[in-house]
Amino acid sequence: MKISSAFDGGRIDVVKADSFDDIQLNIKNDSNSDFRQWFYFRIQGVKDQNCVVKFLNAADCFVAEGWEDYDVCASVDREEWFRIPTDYDGKQMTVEFTADTDDIYLAYFAPYSFERHLNLLAFAQQSDLCRLQSLGETVDGRDFDMLVIDDVESDQAEKKNLWVIARQHPGETMAEWCAEGFLETILDADNPTSRTLLQQCRFFVVPNMNPDGAYRGNLRVNATGANLNREWLEPTMEKSPEVYLVREQMHKHGVDMFIDMHGDEAIPYNFVAGCEGNPNYDERLKGLEEAFKAAFHAASPDFQDEHGYPKDEPGKGDLRIATNYVGETFNCLAYTLEMPFKDNHDLPDEMYGWSPERSKKLGEDIVIAINNTTDKI
Repeated sequence: MKISSAFDGGRIDVVKADSFDDIQLNIKNDSNSDFRQWFYFRIQGVKDQNCVVKFLNAADCFVAEGWEDYDVCASVDREEWFRIPTDYDGKQMTVEFTADTDDIYLAYFAPYSFERHLNLLAFAQQSDLCRLQSLGETVDGRDFDMLVIDDVESDQAEKKNLWVIARQHPGETMAEWCAEGFLETILDADNPTSRTLLQQCRFFVVPNMNPDGAYRGNLRVNATGANLNREWLEPTMEKSPEVYLVREQMHKHGVDMFIDMHGDEAIPYNFVAGCEGNPNYDERLKGLEEAFKAAFHAASPDFQDEHGYPKDEPGKGDLRIATNYVGETFNCLAYTLEMPFKDNHDLPDEMYGWSPERSKKLGEDIVIAINNTTDKI
């Protein structure tokens, strides 16, 4: 038996692996940080063996309650990711399985590799509607890119600038899966909704805000240990270049609508978090939020507005957070979209839980929701 994680997005600490029925692991901290929750690793030599994998420090993770009613993601081909029944006793998390292949991959959620990210950028550029703009480099020297999507032949004089970013927290891989579905839809020349929308709007899309953290196998931070979604008030090129560079482009082009795609460890639903705590929040912004939520709910049964985060008190919004900063600075509709690491309890799927495929479908449905909201922004 061999356990390894020395690959793109891999992360685990092996404590003991002397027997198949007592594999003991620890979930490692993010680089330069105390956050821990993400894991992704490979176990070789397991064919026909009854394996019992124990995550010893599950209770010490960032969101320990996230393990309740959670099932580990697994794959034997790294394409199809299914769920394995998992037990959490309040201290450690245990998963038991018998594989019919020589090796198996286990992960917190279906990974989204840097190679797939590059493939997504390459796919997008095949469209005449899209151009790639290099914003610079990350701390680790990786390319940091933005996609600009615009029907330049449209005769609309003044277009609205809509921004979509994903994966500020790199372990929230469902965010980039969702961005992939969004991009495939908005760039579909045969999609009448997308064609109509691009007559009125141009899109600025950053499908991976945190390439370094993603490659390192971090849940929440970049290479320097910065939580990017707490850097929007005072980003620096030294600590948080990803936010600094995107924010610079926002101030250059303006923002009329903003969506920041994330995943939530504990809440088993899809929901949005808005700007009700911002100093500038008023009836106009409230109306825009309500209009978008109604349009999103009509477009996707996977979206709901009953479960989510507590509302911020008036004037108490944290402007270090992207949605709050953008909503306040540009006086626009701004939302954080959260998807579950577990399953959507409104429409559960025992085999796959919340999955890459459903994340992509949600990205498709966002296009419809945006199209039915843009006349109001």
